[in-house]
Amino acid sequence: MVSSQEARSRNLRNAALAAIVPLPAILFYLSFLHLCPNGSNEEENQVLDQWGFRVCKLGENHPIAFLNIIVFFCFSVLFWIISLFQQSTWLVDPYWTIVPVMIGYYYSTHPHAKSDPWRSTTVMILLWVWNIRLEHSYFRREKWQWGATEDWRFADMRKQYQGHWWWASFFLCYISQQILLVGICLPLYAVFSSNAPWNMWDTLATLLCGTGIVISYFADSQLHRFVSKNENLKDLGVPTEPLLETGLWRYSRHPNYFGEQLWWWALALYAWNLGQGWLVVGTIVNSACMAKVTVMVEQRMMQKPSRATIYHNYQQSTSVWIPWFKLQPQKKAKKIM
Repeated sequence: MVSSQEARSRNLRNAALAAIVPLPAILFYLSFLHLCPNGSNEEENQVLDQWGFRVCKLGENHPIAFLNIIVFFCFSVLFWIISLFQQSTWLVDPYWTIVPVMIGYYYSTHPHAKSDPWRSTTVMILLWVWNIRLEHSYFRREKWQWGATEDWRFADMRKQYQGHWWWASFFLCYISQQILLVGICLPLYAVFSSNAPWNMWDTLATLLCGTGIVISYFADSQLHRFVSKNENLKDLGVPTEPLLETGLWRYSRHPNYFGEQLWWWALALYAWNLGQGWLVVGTIVNSACMAKVTVMVEQRMMQKPSRATIYHNYQQSTSVWIPWFKLQPQKKAKKIM
């Protein structure tokens, strides 16, 4: 049992750690901008050695590849090493929302960046709103603690791989997350590499992005109230509610996932509108991964015998992602312990 003093101390250490870990990436990129401000020709870069000159050329001419290198060393490798010391992968969760914002600034400040001011400003505002919404949801769920718990999926894999987890986690938790994060943020490259004027498709993408954020916020808030209520009932020794079937959860089994997917596909619409439809490949992969996560979550829900029948009926009558009307009448579930 961890004492309250130990918990506070751990919370402060983890908060300080979370504030420090992005510094290597930020400092490296700022150095790149300072040393390679106007194009890397030999005359302008006499202060650089041959290696530095090549780095400048790579960063200027291949921004996506250069981003992957930065994320690999400053996110995948660094976070993995930290996880080996802390025996926890908790840093992945809060930085899932921070890294896309950092990627947005990377593309927007790149030496060859060009964009329509309305589109670029709108997208960065949306990124920040999405970030604040998801960070708030994460810390509210974690009771405003830094690193108190580890994602249950990674915790389960830690038990599964046991002695091999120290190296397997590098690929399962960090390389996989790098692929997903860089992939789903590819539309940002389109936004900051084209100065085509704003049009009706940008308006539609903006409205859909906002809708996705709002749906996710209300779905997560409804789920938080449900979980908090059940925790209080359990503490009082009172029967708990077996299933959340009100609000958005009446019309979708995973409305929070739907809102999140709507956000990413709406962001991809910006890239499609700018004639770079291939950049949605990351969005497709992300949706495939979310489908897998949905299956895992539902299997976990079915593992509790007292809830299996109720949840099975819920599956039969309620849409998986897209909110829709009940497929068949459903009897109200009785409260159980």
